[in-house]
Amino acid sequence: MKNIGRAWSFVIIALVYAIAIAVGIVSYIYMPFTFWLNLLIADIIATVTVFIFSLIFRNASVYDPYWSVQPIVIVIGFAIGSENLYGVQLLAMIAVLLWGVRLTANWAYTFYGMGYQDWRYTMLHDKTGKAYPVINFIGIHLVPTLVVYGCVLPVVFTFVENPTYNIGATIFFTLSVAATVLQAIADIQMHRYRKNRTGPFIRNGLWKYSRHPNYLGEILMWWGIALSYVCIAPARWYLIAGAVANTLLFLCVSIPMADKRQARKEGFDEYKKQTRMLLPIWKKQK
Repeated sequence: MKNIGRAWSFVIIALVYAIAIAVGIVSYIYMPFTFWLNLLIADIIATVTVFIFSLIFRNASVYDPYWSVQPIVIVIGFAIGSENLYGVQLLAMIAVLLWGVRLTANWAYTFYGMGYQDWRYTMLHDKTGKAYPVINFIGIHLVPTLVVYGCVLPVVFTFVENPTYNIGATIFFTLSVAATVLQAIADIQMHRYRKNRTGPFIRNGLWKYSRHPNYLGEILMWWGIALSYVCIAPARWYLIAGAVANTLLFLCVSIPMADKRQARKEGFDEYKKQTRMLLPIWKKQK
């Protein structure tokens, strides 16, 4: 795979996802259960499809765009099948599509080709040895799929139940859009830093006082989506489960792994004292 150019790598990824999406759609259509269970099973089947290709290409990063492509496909699918595409449904679709397109574009910008694999997956491979195939499927593929499924489920319910619009939904959808803008700014600042490194840590823009402003945006995005639906359907309060799981994934896995890697650099302890984990606001020194 190392000899495959970047352009051909994009073609391969596109074909993999076209197959996974087709398999997922067919599975959803022919499942005999309720819509949310059909969607869950179809989502898992699509994930297994991507996983199989990641084994064929010996690269778990084949899964990387699934995080942002999955919600786009789901939202567009339900929007096409909806008789009511206005008000809260339209707001939900806009919020998710803006987030998904931006994140997918960011993945494409940083995609170096089929010869590249995320450092976290390589680390897990080296640490887990023979258990890696199980870790690969459950930890790298299945768990993120289930988390994002939970995150996008409130939007699915918006299309299916056609709830009454209210101002609370607008406020929290606005939060989701603002979170996407926050992520975009943080990523642009990080890309510029990587091109012109002036030190071991980025210390400007949103990153001046926050170590993970991009993760903050990701967390806020899905809380906005979840709470917007709870505002219009309080009885569905349990649909915040996806946002909770997403937050825990970042707080308990992604952020500790990133900080541990950064800790190898000289000056990390001082850098950590001067910055907050998420909020990009000044931190009083003790």
